[in-house]
Amino acid sequence: MSGCEVRDAKKLVRSPSGLRMVPEHRSARSPFGLDEPPWVPDKECPRCMQCDTKFDFITRKHHCRRCGKCFCDKCCSKKVPLPRMCFVDPVRQCAECALISQKETEFYDKQLKVLMNGATFFVTLGTSEKSELMVCRLSNNQRYLVLDGDSHYEIEIIQISTVQILTEGFTPGGGNTRAIGMILQYKVPGSEELMQMKFTASEDFSCNKKLSASWLAAMHKATKLLYESRDQ
Repeated sequence: MSGCEVRDAKKLVRSPSGLRMVPEHRSARSPFGLDEPPWVPDKECPRCMQCDTKFDFITRKHHCRRCGKCFCDKCCSKKVPLPRMCFVDPVRQCAECALISQKETEFYDKQLKVLMNGATFFVTLGTSEKSELMVCRLSNNQRYLVLDGDSHYEIEIIQISTVQILTEGFTPGGGNTRAIGMILQYKVPGSEELMQMKFTASEDFSCNKKLSASWLAAMHKATKLLYESRDQ
């Protein structure tokens, strides 16, 4: 088992927002994760931050676990899974955050598995004219992109700078496009130099093309979550 595949120990912690299953060491957290937001202090929110209803003994205030803002029960009634913050159970969220979390559920339920199962690509390193057929997959701990062929590479997800998805089939009037590859730029730890890899889907079998397209779509979504985590 390579270093990137070591399963990190986790611990159960209780926060004001609920129970969370988190890595024992912060360095082992998923690059797609989000930190819990600070809650808006009760004294600073006399009214619901959505509908402006005044809080009293009957109308109680609730904090959204994703944004930390203060709402009445009507505006913050949904309990939705929030895996990006490692919550064990669904947690209370405002309508806007609940919608975002529900969309992210597809990534954690489906696309994350696609990335971990992997797909086959021709990989070209830097400006080389030679490519190598490799199986590309996300490590079990979500922190590395693992490439296996005659060569072996492990790229830390947090070191990825840009991901450009390559497509074909675009027409000026609109139409379906298909992902056929990607260009990945990343930094090697200890160096500021940007490295580049180009991934091109194999054209040998139609099933490989479909699998590669699904993997690239999942990688595109993963990249968006990665950027969001960095911007937090």
